[in-house]
Amino acid sequence: MKLEEFMLERTQSLWENTVKYNLTESGVHPYSLKELLNEDELEKILTMRLGYGQTNGPIELRKTISSLYPGADLDNVLVTNGSAEANFLTIWSLLEPNDELIFMLPNYMQIFGLARSFGINIKPFHLKEELNWQPDIDELKSQITLKTKMIAICNPNNPTGAVLSKEAMKAIVHLARKANVWLYVDEIYRGAELSGKETPTFLGQYEKVIVNGGLAKAYALQGLRIGWLVGPKKFIEKAWSYSDYTTIATNLISQRVATLVLQPELRKKVLSRNRKLLSGNLGTLVEWVKKHKELFHFIPPHAGGMAFLRYNIKINSTELSTRLREEKDVFVVAGDCFGMDNYIRLGIGSEKKYFLAGLDLIDELLREIS
Repeated sequence: MKLEEFMLERTQSLWENTVKYNLTESGVHPYSLKELLNEDELEKILTMRLGYGQTNGPIELRKTISSLYPGADLDNVLVTNGSAEANFLTIWSLLEPNDELIFMLPNYMQIFGLARSFGINIKPFHLKEELNWQPDIDELKSQITLKTKMIAICNPNNPTGAVLSKEAMKAIVHLARKANVWLYVDEIYRGAELSGKETPTFLGQYEKVIVNGGLAKAYALQGLRIGWLVGPKKFIEKAWSYSDYTTIATNLISQRVATLVLQPELRKKVLSRNRKLLSGNLGTLVEWVKKHKELFHFIPPHAGGMAFLRYNIKINSTELSTRLREEKDVFVVAGDCFGMDNYIRLGIGSEKKYFLAGLDLIDELLREIS
């Protein structure tokens, strides 16, 4: 097996900690434990014995996660080291070389590269900007064959911030059921809807649906590295056995903090804070794009910590990102990381002063280019 380079993560890992203004993050400005928890809870964490955590996730945490998904119970849940491990376990445990995976584009590209490295055949279907980043269902239908084993989608979507319509969700489920294939849904941005109306989960709409989630994006707790899989119990048992060969368990402190954060009252507080920050920065970005309407076009995101902007400048997206980083000390994601030149992904989850300063530096380079 020869792994492909994960272009997005490799690029971010190289540069995100070396620039003054990192606008590549797709989540929200992170919490500190002191901001998040009261003194009693902090003291209990400080006195915890740092042993191994339960390998599939502690019972209380799995019960709490399952309460977010109608019809699920704790045995439908596996706690993972971030949603990245959830993705890895799903692809590794369910697909074999020469199987077909139908993959939504644009998308977070971990599954795309991983599956190709495993010898799995990738067949894309696309969200279309002219459809307000909704899917081409006819294209999806045309890609399904007898070799298809899974359809993988991301909803709410990274990088566009789009949320699938009820009609699109229904159509995707119908096609998956008709073909009797797995439907794997990345729901890591569920809870980061700017309207405050939470996106319905795909779980429960079909017996072969698996979803992932986690605390990195909507919850602004990326440093905890807590993710999860929710799906049929037989699949969860299988994925748990595969995790014995990866990270074995998540850490005890993160498990405890996650259990507290996902309690209804604190969960509501955390998501409200994050939505307020995202909404404020999105409003700023909308006004900024209006000032540059001859250069940029974008459909404002409905969810998540990023905006996907198409630009009208004669420069490759990687070159544009590189010049911003080297000349202005500000970092944005090139559309090339999603196989889509002439776009950039801009994080809108940072603190407002920081976000404005980054936009001002982008303005400087735009003036120089023009």
